[in-house]
Amino acid sequence: MSRLDDDRPMRNAAIDDLPKLASVVRRFAEDRDWTQFHSPKNLVMALSVEVAELVEYFQWMTEAQSHRPSANQHRAIALELADVLIYLVRIADILKVDLMATAAAKIELNNQKYPADLVRGKSNKYNDY
Repeated sequence: MSRLDDDRPMRNAAIDDLPKLASVVRRFAEDRDWTQFHSPKNLVMALSVEVAELVEYFQWMTEAQSHRPSANQHRAIALELADVLIYLVRIADILKVDLMATAAAKIELNNQKYPADLVRGKSNKYNDY
């Protein structure tokens, strides 16, 4: 069983932010001596596999079906999304990337790159409008 930083069991602990999730995932890997395998290269490849597994659920759905998967599909999709998040957070932790700050900065860059009044309702590439 993994533990939180203060050494309490974490099985039922609330994980309510990315730093806490990173800590739990880091401890999970350390408890299993898997850190030796967690190079950024290996983790990015594992992340791409998890994304591919997520894609499989949507591959042959129509646009409408993708908005309302069955209950079983929804549960499976949720678990795949969790795998994607876990690998992403693990990569960021190892590379010392603050995902929340970087995401906020990227959103601001996208606001500048895609001005709403120029791109609203358009799907063209940003330099084609």
